[in-house]
Amino acid sequence: MQYKALAAALITSLPLFAHAQTNVTVYGVMDAAIASEDTDAPGEKRRTVINSGNQSSSRLGFRGSEDLGNGLKAIFNIEAGVALDTGAADSALFGRRSVVGLQGGFGQLTVGREYSPIASVAAATDVFGQGFYGSNLSAFTTNRLTRRLSNSVNFKSAPMSGFAVLAAYSAGERTTDGPSGNLVGVALEYANGPFYAGAGYHRLERLATEDDKEMAVGAGVKLGDFDIKANYLQADQAGANNEFEQINLSAAYTLGVNKFFVNLQRNEIENGARGNAWAVAYTYSLSKRTNLYTSYGSMRNNGRGTFGLNSSSTNVTPVATALGADPTAFTVGVRHAF
Repeated sequence: MQYKALAAALITSLPLFAHAQTNVTVYGVMDAAIASEDTDAPGEKRRTVINSGNQSSSRLGFRGSEDLGNGLKAIFNIEAGVALDTGAADSALFGRRSVVGLQGGFGQLTVGREYSPIASVAAATDVFGQGFYGSNLSAFTTNRLTRRLSNSVNFKSAPMSGFAVLAAYSAGERTTDGPSGNLVGVALEYANGPFYAGAGYHRLERLATEDDKEMAVGAGVKLGDFDIKANYLQADQAGANNEFEQINLSAAYTLGVNKFFVNLQRNEIENGARGNAWAVAYTYSLSKRTNLYTSYGSMRNNGRGTFGLNSSSTNVTPVATALGADPTAFTVGVRHAF
């Protein structure tokens, strides 16, 4: 009830915000689809569902800035997720992003809940935009890689000859003895015209015996109407035989209002579990803000694997006991950004 009251207060006070500060922006994405999903797990059958966010997670956000003079600005951004199929909000009202900070010639410094350094690298090197079934978003599920950081301080430098540095500290805020839960992350990005490259690293104090380590390396290039991107994602959690690796190679081709996508993905865990996926997608632009889309993904697991397929807001993943299950998913939807 507190979340609902806060949302209502923000919406009703929006005209006052806009009057007092003209550069406040309301934005969002509304994405809904019909999907056919099959985990291939014993006892489960293919199902037809109405989903929210098979290309992009549906969201509502507010962002703005205030000129403080001498090239310095105060900035903020709060962003809430919403499920169009039910109208429900995310469990954390502004759990997608909620930051306030300063921006200037040095770059940007924010405090709050923010995307992690390796999330920036992974998103920039996926032609799926971490949407559609079979995207690299699956590497961030089930506590493998960390995508968002609560209780965090974040810095992104201004570009210097194409290079930018990202750094983050997330406080675990634990009061008991043992590991703190703190995370420290860094990334280096390079962007020059059609070319991008990035690498990031996290260290997380999750267990008393050994820290968890996470890494992302990726690159991409735009050649005319073609986009080609690839990345390597790794999560080395404390304990024996837990290291997870994912490799993605993706491409897209634009032909007028049509865009075609493909992604090849390999997943592997040190314990011998492996899964190879292929996924395709297609979008048709009705305008600059609205498009239709369809996508299909297929995962093939070995006898020890239970890897799944992730789109922006949904996943088709076999239960942990369904070793060797081969999930598939198909969707048709519409997406509108404002």
